Amino acid sequence: MARARTIANLWRDGLAAGHDDPAYLHEVGGEWLPVTHAEAERAVDELANGLLALGVAKGQAFGILGCTSLEWALFDFALALVGAVGAPIYANSSPRDVQYVLGHSEAVGVLVEDEVQRAKLGDFQGRVLSFAELDDLRERGRVYAAAQPDALREREQSIDEDDLFTFIYTSGTTGPPKACMIRHRNYHAMVTKGDELEDRLTQPGDLMLLYLPLAHNYGRLLHLSAAHVGFAIAFLPDPMRAATELQRVRPTLFPSVPRVYEKIHTAVLAGFDEQTGARRALVDWALVVGRRVSRLRQEKRPVPRALALQHRIADRLVYRKIKDKLGGRLRVANAGGAPLAREIGEFFLAIDILILEGYGLSEVTTAATVNRWNDFKFGTVGKPLPGVEIRIADDGEILIRSNTVFAGYYHDDEATGATLDDEGFVHTGDVGHLDEDGFLHITDRKKDIIVTAGGKNVAPQNLENDLKAHKVVSQALVVGDRKPYVAALVTVDPELTREMSADQVRASVQEAVDAVNADRSRFEQIKRFTILPREFTMDEDEVTPTLKLRRKVIAEHFSAETEGLYGELDSSPQG
Repeated sequence: MARARTIANLWRDGLAAGHDDPAYLHEVGGEWLPVTHAEAERAVDELANGLLALGVAKGQAFGILGCTSLEWALFDFALALVGAVGAPIYANSSPRDVQYVLGHSEAVGVLVEDEVQRAKLGDFQGRVLSFAELDDLRERGRVYAAAQPDALREREQSIDEDDLFTFIYTSGTTGPPKACMIRHRNYHAMVTKGDELEDRLTQPGDLMLLYLPLAHNYGRLLHLSAAHVGFAIAFLPDPMRAATELQRVRPTLFPSVPRVYEKIHTAVLAGFDEQTGARRALVDWALVVGRRVSRLRQEKRPVPRALALQHRIADRLVYRKIKDKLGGRLRVANAGGAPLAREIGEFFLAIDILILEGYGLSEVTTAATVNRWNDFKFGTVGKPLPGVEIRIADDGEILIRSNTVFAGYYHDDEATGATLDDEGFVHTGDVGHLDEDGFLHITDRKKDIIVTAGGKNVAPQNLENDLKAHKVVSQALVVGDRKPYVAALVTVDPELTREMSADQVRASVQEAVDAVNADRSRFEQIKRFTILPREFTMDEDEVTPTLKLRRKVIAEHFSAETEGLYGELDSSPQG
C-alpha cells in the first residue's frame, strides 16, 4: 500500500533521508546560529505533543500570526503532525482582517508572535499562545509524551491525504477574503513536483535566505520544500534587511518578488552612471559582452571560446562586484507573486545573474509554470510543471488542472463553482497564451485584483466602494498593479464642491482616504491620490451602461495622471 501523501509523512521522510546539517539558520542577538535536523525534529515532536495535551483535535483550525521565523515554521509542522488545519495570517494584517480569518476559519486557537499581534485579536475566545510561550508548550509536550508515548504516532497515522492541511486566504473582488482549502495531498504533490524536473532548481545542501511571508503560498511552499529536498533556510523576519543579510548569510537560493530586483537594478545602474573615464569604458565593455552572451543563452546557442574568455574577464572585473553584494554564492534567483519586467530579467542575465520567473495561484497550491535553468524565455512565466495541464479558453482565460488543485473555498460553494469547473480546471481570471515552444505568456488580467510590485493582492473594488461612501467622492479608480503601492484616481461631486476652494476639496478627499485606510492592512492602504478634472462618462466609453468602470479605458485616458502618482515618491498626496 502506497504511503499516504501527508505533510506529516513529508516531514518524517525528510528527516529519515539524513540530509546534511544545518536544517535552519536562526538569528539570535544579531548572530546567525545553526539548527540541526535533530534539534528541529525534537522541537516539532514536543510542540505536537504539547498541542495534543491542550486537546487540539484533528481537523480543528489553528491560526498563526507572525513574521517569517523559525518558530512559525516548526509550529506549522507540529500542526501538520496532529492533523490540525493551519490558518496563517499576514503579520501586517489589520485587526479587522485578523479577526475575520480567525472567525471564518472557526479557529480554536492562535499562535501570535508578540503582544503587538495579540492586541489585534479583539474578543477572540480561543486559546492564545505566543512565541515566548513555546518553551512552556514544549515542556508540556515532554510530560504528555512520557505518559502517552504512542499518542502522536497514532494521530499521525489517522491523517488521510484528503484531509485539509491549511487554509490560504485570498483577496476577494467585492467582498471579504476567501479561504482556499488545501489538502495534504495537494501540498505533498506541489513539493514533490521538483523531483520530476530534469534540472531541479533546489538541491540538497543549498542555503536559502527567506523573507517572504509564510502566510503566502509561495513562502509556505519553500519552507515545506526545505524538509523534503534538504536545503537549509535562514528565516529573515524583516524584508527591509534583505540587502544586508544577503551579504552576511551568503545564500545560494534567493526567492523574491520583482520589486526587490527592481530596486537592485536601479542601484546598480546608478553605480554604473557614477563611473567615469577608463572605469566607465570597462563597465560599458562588460555590459556589451554580457548582452552578447545573454542573447546566445536565450537562443540556446553555444558561446564561442573567445567570447567566453571575455565573459570570464568581465565577470572578474565587473559582474563579481555586483554578485558580492548579493552574497557572492547566489545560484538561483526566483521571482514570483507579480510580473517581472522583461528588461529587468535581461539586464541581470547580462551581468551573469539569471532570474527565473514562475506563475501560479493559491487555488493550485502555488506554482503551475516555471522557467528552468536551461529552458527559459524572458517575458514569459515558463512552461507547465510536470502533471500540470494548461488550457486556454475561448476568451483567452488561462485554465489549470493538476493534482495540486484545491478543494474549493471554505463555506463558499458559489465562489467554488465559479472558479472550479466540472472537469477539474481552475479558471484563473488571467488571460494569456502558450507560444509555439510551450511557454506561457500572460497578457492581461481578466479579474480586477491588483498585484503590487511587492506581490500583495489587493481588491480595488472594496477600496473604491468605501471611498464612494464619502459624499464628496463621486467616482474612484484604484490603481497599483505592478506598482510599489496602491493609489487612486478620484472624481468629486461637482455640486457639493462648487463653493469649495481647491484646498478645501483636497482636504475633504484626504479625509475620505484616511477613513478608508484606517481599518486596513498597510499594503491595502491608498498611499497617494489625484483629483481628476472631470467624471468618468459613457460618452468617453469610460463606464458601461450599468455604470461599471472600464478600467483599461480610464487608465489610457488618464495615463499621465496615473504616472504622476508614482513620480516623486517622497512627496505628499496630490490634489
